[in-house]
Amino acid sequence: MAKVAGMASRLVRRTAIACAVATVAGTGLGYALGDPVQPEDILPARTLPGDVCSRIGDVSSLLPKAPNGTDVKLIQGGTTTVTCEVGVGAAQKVRTYSAATLRVTITPYGGKDAGAGQVPYTPAVMAKRTFERSSLEDLDGRPYPTKLSQTANGVAPESWTVRALVQRADIVVQVEYTANPITQKKAEQAALTIADRAIWETK
Repeated sequence: MAKVAGMASRLVRRTAIACAVATVAGTGLGYALGDPVQPEDILPARTLPGDVCSRIGDVSSLLPKAPNGTDVKLIQGGTTTVTCEVGVGAAQKVRTYSAATLRVTITPYGGKDAGAGQVPYTPAVMAKRTFERSSLEDLDGRPYPTKLSQTANGVAPESWTVRALVQRADIVVQVEYTANPITQKKAEQAALTIADRAIWETK
């Protein structure tokens, strides 16, 4: 009986897999035969939470105090593409930096028509294509595809602007962080930390 049950279980699994493969193949075949792509076949970009910037968390350690002595917070803007930004300069009560700006751009991608006879591009494919077109340098050893650039501001390398680009599934996060005074390594770490937080909060 156990042997028969095992064979039946394997048969059910194989049947389910075969059906799934047939469905995918049938969809592709339909487009190949000239079936028109319908609007509902193209997945739209998802809507990000209205509080996604606040979910990124406390960023006060990356910025000076505001002139009134209070900690600064990320301000959220945008709808489909969301921006979270803040900037403080010449603060009266300096914590670590005399000036700093932080801008986080979070873009969820939607699918796209791939042309006649082709299966529509998925949101993840569109996000990946955008990420790969970026001119920033690839950064290996990261949990998600990452690109990075660093620019020294002024003669003495005490002010740095770091741009980080991270992609996960249908989401691309871009972080631009400038601070003074700061080392290149600390600026890079700060930008990557914020990018990772943003990716996590959009899962």
